[in-house]
Amino acid sequence: MVSSGITPLAGPPSGTPYWHIYFVLNVYMNAEPMKAASRGTRRQRGSAVVEMALIAPLVLLLMVGIVEMSLVFFTTLTMQYAVREGARYGITGQVDKDPNTANQQRYLAIIQKIKDSSMGMYDRVTPVISVNKQAYASSTAYTSNMFGGPGDIVVLQLDCSWPMATPLLAQFFTNGVYKFTVAATMRNEIFQ
Repeated sequence: MVSSGITPLAGPPSGTPYWHIYFVLNVYMNAEPMKAASRGTRRQRGSAVVEMALIAPLVLLLMVGIVEMSLVFFTTLTMQYAVREGARYGITGQVDKDPNTANQQRYLAIIQKIKDSSMGMYDRVTPVISVNKQAYASSTAYTSNMFGGPGDIVVLQLDCSWPMATPLLAQFFTNGVYKFTVAATMRNEIFQ
């Protein structure tokens, strides 16, 4: 043991049952092996920080991409639900959803029903409403008979766009905008 640089302590007193304590003291109380071990641990900790600094941005970007794609799919499904609910409401001929209580219009009531069912996403996706392939780009173009009359088949379609927030994902879409279409087809009931 003297050749390795470790100075041995005196052996255990004769007849003592605690010989392992003397062994631990003999091995771990020498200063040189402790310094070398602590230097190696510090080097390993430093390399772990460097590895984390290299990997963390990639993992974070991947997580943000997953969250954004989840939002895209959630928005698509939500808008599909909203257009279906709007069409279901529209076939009944009701007007009670129109916020203008003085002069309620059927087309405004249907659009309000779509907005109410979209969980606040209607304004974010800036939809263009098409009814039977006739596009209505703005609210000023809406007409009172745009959703057809009693017994008519109505194809209600929303052309939506979702701006991508992640620059890496935005490169995969034209102008960084995900465009999607949701639609519902129903026949109007016989209403007055």
